[in-house]
Amino acid sequence: MAHRSQRDRSNSSRTAGSSLVRLARPHQWIKNAVVLAGLVFAQATDQPQSVAAALVAVVAFILASAATYVFNDLHDAAADRRHPTKRARPIASGRISSATAVWYGVSLLIASLLVSMAVSWVFTGTIVTYLVVTGLYTLVLKQLPIVDVVVIALGFVLRAAGGAVAVSVPISPWLLLCAFLLSLFLGFGKRRAEFMLLKHAVAEHRPSLNGYTLALLDQLVRISAVSALVAYAVYTVDVPAVPGSAIMVVTVPLVAFAIFRYLYLIYGRNLGGSPESLLYRDRWLLGSLIAWAAVVVLVTRFG
Repeated sequence: MAHRSQRDRSNSSRTAGSSLVRLARPHQWIKNAVVLAGLVFAQATDQPQSVAAALVAVVAFILASAATYVFNDLHDAAADRRHPTKRARPIASGRISSATAVWYGVSLLIASLLVSMAVSWVFTGTIVTYLVVTGLYTLVLKQLPIVDVVVIALGFVLRAAGGAVAVSVPISPWLLLCAFLLSLFLGFGKRRAEFMLLKHAVAEHRPSLNGYTLALLDQLVRISAVSALVAYAVYTVDVPAVPGSAIMVVTVPLVAFAIFRYLYLIYGRNLGGSPESLLYRDRWLLGSLIAWAAVVVLVTRFG
């Protein structure tokens, strides 16, 4: 009996530990790779100090975003319990108590601030701004159609800007615009997938969806996709990392393919509800992004 009790406690600890990890949404940490954009496009990948600062900045954003996920799930627990897929989340399912989640979220938030201070006070200001914006999103802004996706896109802009601040390099406004428009594309694609999944129960699970129609979401997805591709094409003509050369234009077909592939997944396969999961699961999408990253590194280093 003693061995059995000990084994039960061990299993319970492992379950709680895995639930805490899941609560931090590690599958979404890939979003923080945007922080490295400033390092790559400033041709600073051969500078150990800059690389170290950029990696610490990524860790700070991972911790900050994980904290916002915890507080978001705390705030939405009641609605998540009625959602067909979100009801399996650790807080909504009861595997993690609200008290534990609060302690965990505060710990992640404090850790993100402490890590950010190791980079610079200006970078810490970027993290604080990110936390404030995402906090407002959780409490109010996620209920407003259009505004909800725009705020998510601003989170990516703050990541890109924070990465540039961390390595003390200027970042092209065009690159920030590309990050913003691409995030709009992914965000509206996600809203469309949620709209299709929830059908007539949209208002019950996500109030902002009540302000959308399928036709509107289709238009927003297409407009943001075209805008992102055009903005990136314009950016490649005059990339600061390769002044006087338009060689970065060779990456446009890869970006175009990735966007078209994602559109196919949205409209041809009714996917798009989890962009980060699609990145891991769809080999064509993943392959095009890996190829793009490899070409960008080669061009900025040797072009």
